[in-house]
Amino acid sequence: MTKQGSNAIDIVKSDTTKINDVDFNNLIFGRIFTDHMFICDFENNEWQTPKIIPYQAMSMDPSARVFHYGQAVFEGMKAYKDDNGKVWMFRPEDNFNRINKSAARLAMPAFPKEYFFEGLTNLLKLDSDWIKPGKGNSLYIRPFIIATDSAISASPSNNYRFMIICSPASAYYTEKIRVLVAEKYSRSANGGVGFAKAAGNYAAQFYPTILAQKKGFQQVIWTDADTHQKLEEAGTMNVFFRINDTLITAPISDRILDGITRKSLIQLAEDNNIKVEVRSITVTEIKEASKNGTLKEVFGAGTAAIISPFSAFEHIEELFELPNIENSYAELLKDKMLNIQHNLAEDKHGWRFEV
Repeated sequence: MTKQGSNAIDIVKSDTTKINDVDFNNLIFGRIFTDHMFICDFENNEWQTPKIIPYQAMSMDPSARVFHYGQAVFEGMKAYKDDNGKVWMFRPEDNFNRINKSAARLAMPAFPKEYFFEGLTNLLKLDSDWIKPGKGNSLYIRPFIIATDSAISASPSNNYRFMIICSPASAYYTEKIRVLVAEKYSRSANGGVGFAKAAGNYAAQFYPTILAQKKGFQQVIWTDADTHQKLEEAGTMNVFFRINDTLITAPISDRILDGITRKSLIQLAEDNNIKVEVRSITVTEIKEASKNGTLKEVFGAGTAAIISPFSAFEHIEELFELPNIENSYAELLKDKMLNIQHNLAEDKHGWRFEV
């Protein structure tokens, strides 16, 4: 291993690489990780010197508070390589702001912006060979913060660890999926942590999603906890509905994540003269639109998939098939987004960040 410094970061470079053992044509999402990782500890009420070290297992005390009280938040980002070998991120400042917003909700300290961007750019430069060019290829980036105090008293931790790990990714959710509209279970509630990327939000989704999968569906469209009538998110994604030529998506709230892909798609739709309505939409409205033929598309939107179109949805044992249409908004908007991310189109909103 070789050690070097980069401003405020200690860098220990791995002497070996795992990249030659990876089949980039047959990647399983989130299973393979790059050669290095970023790590920074919060101790004595301040963030310590950040480090980039070889990717490795770490040792933690069984009493670490993250295991007992769930103080854990994360982000999902991607890096892309264009045809000239330049590496880009997409709206990383939004991810930085959101992880600190999530951390504040879980009584965790904010992470410094300088450390975040210095660490991220150095990590991507070290592992740039893992970022393959070509539309649909990317490097998935997972920043996260966990509570590391060795104590099982029910109070916020005094010590934390911020980390970034990276995983090569190809196209995700390529097939249309079938979804079940939630009738009993909820993703989040008023006053809760639904707007935060808290680890526990996702753990709580697993059981109802398994129940849906046993019925032949891949994901759940989550409804509001009060009435189970308002359609809010789908699986781990924001959700869009196209009625006639209008795209509709729920407004963000303390129940709904402020998705970076979501707000980018809203802007791209408006740029392409597609009418967008940000408002509450009910199960009844969607079912009626499906029955009268005005419901054209439903799709999820998130970092991993960008857009994941749905082929059908079910509510209270009633199945609604969605039409196969040419020139769908899902295909158009996904292509527009990919072109910007891969530096193949003008970036008039300044979303790209060169590494």
